[in-house]
Amino acid sequence: MIGQVLRGRWRTLVVLAVLGALVGAGSSVILSPGYRTTSSVLLQGPREADELLTQAEVATSSVVLDRAAAVLGDGETGADLRDKVATSVAQGNVITIETTGDTAEQTQRMADQLAQEFVKYSTQIIAGSGDAAVQLAQERRETLRQQVAQTNQRISELSAKVNEGKTTVESVQLRTELQGLRSSIESAMSSLNAADTASGLGNMVVLGSAELPSAAAAPTLPQLALGGAALFFLIGLFGHLFTARTDRRLRDEEEIGAALGGPVLATFDVVDEQPAGTGLRAKLLRDDKPWNTPRVDVFADEIDSDVQYRRLISRLPHRRLLVLTADGDHAGQAAARRIAGLADRWFTPATVSPVRPVIEDTENSAVEGVLVVTSLGSRPAWELVGIAEACADAGLAVVGAVLTRPVRPTRTRPGAPTRSHHEALAGTA
Repeated sequence: MIGQVLRGRWRTLVVLAVLGALVGAGSSVILSPGYRTTSSVLLQGPREADELLTQAEVATSSVVLDRAAAVLGDGETGADLRDKVATSVAQGNVITIETTGDTAEQTQRMADQLAQEFVKYSTQIIAGSGDAAVQLAQERRETLRQQVAQTNQRISELSAKVNEGKTTVESVQLRTELQGLRSSIESAMSSLNAADTASGLGNMVVLGSAELPSAAAAPTLPQLALGGAALFFLIGLFGHLFTARTDRRLRDEEEIGAALGGPVLATFDVVDEQPAGTGLRAKLLRDDKPWNTPRVDVFADEIDSDVQYRRLISRLPHRRLLVLTADGDHAGQAAARRIAGLADRWFTPATVSPVRPVIEDTENSAVEGVLVVTSLGSRPAWELVGIAEACADAGLAVVGAVLTRPVRPTRTRPGAPTRSHHEALAGTA
């Protein structure tokens, strides 16, 4: 079935693919990010997770963006840069600043400038936090130094007593106390070092220049155009398959016979000669004919044979019948005219509306029954039931049904003239 769609509607699918490519290319104005690069800033010293997140927010603050926009001088404001900048926290106390731009050079300059402005502004905030914090840190370091000095003095006194050379219980206790004091002084020194490190929390380092992008970031314009073409192509393909799946027109001989209330007498293959449409769409796309008409690997004149029709007529009762077809069923109407022509005066062709079927009184009042000719897959069940009810209202019984299967021959006999249905009927009358 997919092959039938591709063969019968390839022009429509190509047009949909081109339309999808245009839509994808147009959406690149909104969806394509352009060039993208990142710059990294290292925050020295121990940091808490909340502090790192706060610093990441500072990197996209209005002050940093406004300062960077003023230095870049590209005619953009800080508000314009907000949509082009994103920050994240990486491992190792690193703040990553990601920027996007129209050109590779512009994107690199933007990332470098934002990193520099972020470091300057964050340093200014920490430096201007107030003298109280600085004084508190100095008092803490002074207290730690006094503790270290007192401990050293106590160690010296104990060492003098221990060195007298007497080994007693008291000397052992003193040595134990001396070891504990040494541990205390080591702890105090570690605290003092931590305090000195904490005094340099404002130190930030830009980890080199941002990398120059070698290509635009995905999705690019070609990728969006190709994706749009593929998407529209698949929508068109599955749209045809879905339509065929939900089609309620009958294609089974038993179901058609049950809907008409008569037996199926014969099924003929008929060359599909539905007239071409006159609209612009039909001329350009050539999709006015059903795509699911089966193709048979035979010559056209091998299908157009009178033998099968004569055999059908020979099996029908020798009485006057009304050969009935529905409007719009071109293959069925052609077969009905052919049957009526071969049967001469016994059969009378007629058409009826499938929506509101009404059988008018014929000139020949001796009509004794109705022979319904319809194409496979041309009518849903309710239309066929309506035709059968119209025959019953006219007092005519359905003696049987003749089904036609529209096909398209794939071969043409060399030198053979093309014969239409009208020419065929003229030759067999």
